[in-house]
Amino acid sequence: MRYPGPHRRRQRSLTRPDKKATPAPEVGRDFHAEQPGTKLVGDITFLPTAEGWLHLACWLDLATREVVGYAMADHHRASLVVDALKMAHGRGGLQPGCITHSDRGSEYTSARFRRKMGELGLRQSCGRTGSCFDNAAAEGFWSLLKEEIGTRTWPGRATARTEVFAFIETFYNRHRLRKHKVFGYLTPAETRQRHQHALAA
Repeated sequence: MRYPGPHRRRQRSLTRPDKKATPAPEVGRDFHAEQPGTKLVGDITFLPTAEGWLHLACWLDLATREVVGYAMADHHRASLVVDALKMAHGRGGLQPGCITHSDRGSEYTSARFRRKMGELGLRQSCGRTGSCFDNAAAEGFWSLLKEEIGTRTWPGRATARTEVFAFIETFYNRHRLRKHKVFGYLTPAETRQRHQHALAA
């Protein structure tokens, strides 16, 4: 089976959007942040397994490109992105008013997601409908994940979960070097630590 990539066009959403909600303004394709915890990008992809799809939601910190929050499930209801957001808030040191940018999928425009955003004191931003360039940072992460863990069908969701966890926690956050115009070649975790040391100094 061919890996479907980051888009969810082939499946009908399981989450109803909040009809009273107006789409939040986009970040203007400015995928840069000076400090960690001030701007995140998020998206959902799905991986094929013999047991059915495994849906994966992630939040990346644009200052470090570190995956600060993620969640996996056999569905893509609003609770999936909310769980990933709660992890990001708990481990990402999100500052009050932190911007969370995503597409306009029903998971992100749902009342449940917007309610959690308000509880955590975060600001929402959404790209334009049908434009992958408005969430290019998240799309780039999915491309890298696909290259590293492959595009095959896993024997079960547990196996796929294990490989995704290892990719994020062992390889991507802690060992993948990225070019930074100021700090040089550092991993996302090292970039975050450099920011923290600079603030402490």
